[in-house]
Amino acid sequence: MKKLISLVLCALILLAAFWGTAENTPAEPLDYADRSNWAYFRLGEDMPADVFLICPTVDTKSPANAFDLNEKLRGRFVSALDLEKGIYEDSGRLYAPYYRQMSTNVFKLSAGEQKQAAQTAYKDVSEAFSWYLEHENDGRGIILAGFSQGAQMCVELLKEYFCGDTNQAQELRSRLITVYAIGWTVTEELVRDYPDIVPAQSETDLGTVVSFDCEDGSLTETIILPAGVKTLSINPLNWKTDGTPADKTLNKGAVMSEGAAPAAELCGAYIGSRGELVVTDISASDYPPGLYLFPEGSYHLYDYMFFFMNLKENIALRTNLYLASCR
Repeated sequence: MKKLISLVLCALILLAAFWGTAENTPAEPLDYADRSNWAYFRLGEDMPADVFLICPTVDTKSPANAFDLNEKLRGRFVSALDLEKGIYEDSGRLYAPYYRQMSTNVFKLSAGEQKQAAQTAYKDVSEAFSWYLEHENDGRGIILAGFSQGAQMCVELLKEYFCGDTNQAQELRSRLITVYAIGWTVTEELVRDYPDIVPAQSETDLGTVVSFDCEDGSLTETIILPAGVKTLSINPLNWKTDGTPADKTLNKGAVMSEGAAPAAELCGAYIGSRGELVVTDISASDYPPGLYLFPEGSYHLYDYMFFFMNLKENIALRTNLYLASCR
């Protein structure tokens, strides 16, 4: 039960519609020169590339934003990140900032207050990334990574830092290994408005965005993928972007909790008509959504867990390809 509660906390997300311009955003960003404001700081110092890892929602108590980053809440950050760490730690040096993320209670606020909460959360993430670039990166290749709200933040970083014709944006794009925005959407509208955001098309393309969200094939909408929206996903088993089914024999190992042994061939998958990743060979009753925001048949909670080893191997592959291109 403790594991399930921890997993549920990892999965809490907020709607993309919250993003917008808001005036009078409260509070200055955290001081990221202070290492106490990082859940991971330079973790794995000898690794050849960097991973900027953004935590999913773990705050269910604050009225809007996690202004009180107390020890208990920081512990939730670390617990959530530790569940993902094994995917990335063999390929990159890890940086993961604490930030005053949006809590689930933002749903109770007005549209204007929601936008302000979103801006407050992203203000911290942007400040952390800016500080990291100036003081830590030193020209190294970068992986952006996050799950759910963390993935949403990755997309916002792409918009601010990697898009456009400025020297900084062009230089950063040349060092972007991959963005793993798991449990979020990359829509046709986003790509149209930000042509420098490129959805992944294979297992080896660099500078692209790997994104998907899992369902059982029975749904017509979720909070991640509303009705009428199509997302541009990639299947982490066969690295196809169409509906080509991937048999469960391609699944190199699901990892359902921190430290658990990989379970090979747990499930297969294919991309559905809305861009959802339909997971096969399992029963929805065995993998409940875990949160009232998600209907039965949503596997959002397990997005990266189902494909843990495939993702881990892909991160290593892309990182090695990037490093080889730099020689």
